[in-house]
Amino acid sequence: MTTREIKVDSDQHITQMGFWDELATWIGANANNGTWYMGGVLAALGLAGALGVILISGPLAYVFLAAVGYIGYRVGASTMNLMRPAFGVRGSIGPSLINVVQFMGWAAVNTYIAAISVSYLLSDLFGTNYFKPGGLNGMVIGVVIMGLLHLISISLGQRSIRLIERIGIILVIVLVLWETVIVLKSVPLSKIFAWQPPETAHLSFGTAIDIFAAFNLAWVTAAADFTRFAKHRSAATKAPFFGATMGLYWFSIVGSLTTIAAAISTNTFSTDSSDPSTVASKLGLGVLALLVIMITSTTANAVNLMAAGSALNNIVPRVKLTPALWIVTIIATLMSFIPFVVGGFLATFTWFLDLVGMILGPEIAILLVDYFLIHQQKYQLSSFNQVKGPYWYTRGFNVKAYLTWGLSVGIYFGLQQLTVIKETIGATWLTMGIAAIIYSSLVRFSMHFKMRKK
Repeated sequence: MTTREIKVDSDQHITQMGFWDELATWIGANANNGTWYMGGVLAALGLAGALGVILISGPLAYVFLAAVGYIGYRVGASTMNLMRPAFGVRGSIGPSLINVVQFMGWAAVNTYIAAISVSYLLSDLFGTNYFKPGGLNGMVIGVVIMGLLHLISISLGQRSIRLIERIGIILVIVLVLWETVIVLKSVPLSKIFAWQPPETAHLSFGTAIDIFAAFNLAWVTAAADFTRFAKHRSAATKAPFFGATMGLYWFSIVGSLTTIAAAISTNTFSTDSSDPSTVASKLGLGVLALLVIMITSTTANAVNLMAAGSALNNIVPRVKLTPALWIVTIIATLMSFIPFVVGGFLATFTWFLDLVGMILGPEIAILLVDYFLIHQQKYQLSSFNQVKGPYWYTRGFNVKAYLTWGLSVGIYFGLQQLTVIKETIGATWLTMGIAAIIYSSLVRFSMHFKMRKK
């Protein structure tokens, strides 16, 4: 790379967002089928165990969401651009690549969940001889249909996406209310609390903490993308925290309730069948519920694909935003076929969440330590694109940040092998704390060494 200017994104034309705008944005972030599905996965702990994970792990992740939101508000830059002072001007490409992959992964997850609804619809229309609910034929067609819908959605432009988002949120809220009423009418809450999962579906508490933490930490890497336009501090911190927490509590708890209720009603339980479509079918909610699930999956993916496309555009500026969106949409659709190859959506989903938690936790810890402790809340936005400036470090990379990142990923993997960690607190939060200590220690040792050398 020569000494040319490296651009930092700027969207001066975008209207500032007030408290209620930010609150609605972050409620909507978790008002989707993915959150519902996560609640169903946690049902393997029983309702009491699921509530423990949801009520503790979710808000803890969103403390970091508020912290990154505050940085975005103060500095006026997106999350990936905020990585430049911490990881280096060139080094910020690493976190950007992770964001491209992870948001395409979330798009693939939502596509797969929606494809299950398509398979149920095809089964109703053409019979089970051709399309079994959740069967290969219906699922393949479902993935293709959802991929085409996503291409149409992202091609309509930002205003159309916002309109689709608003309609989708309303529809999914109606569906969740409808399903909650039906569940509580058919299965008493006392029975849901008393139900215990079979031994074959055992999920350790620490593993559940890690899965849920990864699910929530993914949003932290998009926090500043919205809060940099906040009108005031509370809109950048309190609104994301309370909005995301409200959406998370509501939809994940309903996901747990409905999955357990379906298990009680049918005398069968499988976390592979905790997706909204299967649960809706077991509860007899009909075609309308399946259509709503398809639509809301499209709206949820509009945000995921926009985030992935923007990160790709940031890495390769020559690729304009619209072509970047097409590229990530096609790749995300192809990624939706991965469970067919490796076998089992839940196993693939859990592996994906493990990977997300392993990488994102330390990355976020490094950013927060760098801003609040190392730089004392003083980032120079004018230096974000400066070659050989204060954030250039070694050939554009902050070696200390990358060393911390690599060591922390290894520590996370090692902690996950310990039974006491798997059964109790999980590896995510512990690894983030260790990453913070390692990074701050490396920076201070480096500063001390330079001072002694002088």
